Amino acid sequence: MNEKIKTLQIIHLGICAGTIIFYFIIGDISLETLNIPAIDSNSILYLIIPVLAFVLSSILFKAQLKQIDPKLKLEDKLPVYQTASIMRWAVLEGAAFLILFIKPEFILFGILLIIYLLYLRPTEERITNDLSNY
Repeated sequence: MNEKIKTLQIIHLGICAGTIIFYFIIGDISLETLNIPAIDSNSILYLIIPVLAFVLSSILFKAQLKQIDPKLKLEDKLPVYQTASIMRWAVLEGAAFLILFIKPEFILFGILLIIYLLYLRPTEERITNDLSNY
């Protein structure tokens, strides 16, 4: 089980590291870019991107976990959990990149998505917690 968790942690690290490095290279992060820009009716759509990514990633994650047979042992549930986690991370990473390319003024919201992505680091406790409901 520990090997499977390590694999999932390495995938997570790769996704996070790649996104962070890309943000530093392309994002041109400075104190000026971290300010929240003026929000008007035209830019409200760009605020919906991170919220939608958060909601969609959670829905997809839970929908994938619902497919797990509850009679399986924890170790047998892990491949489905890995798929669900990768889907969740991909949605968050995609939204962070979308913000960076479409509206770089809102880079702060992309950084918040990356922080949330870092928070989702798979640990044995988190995996056990998530799978105990399914």
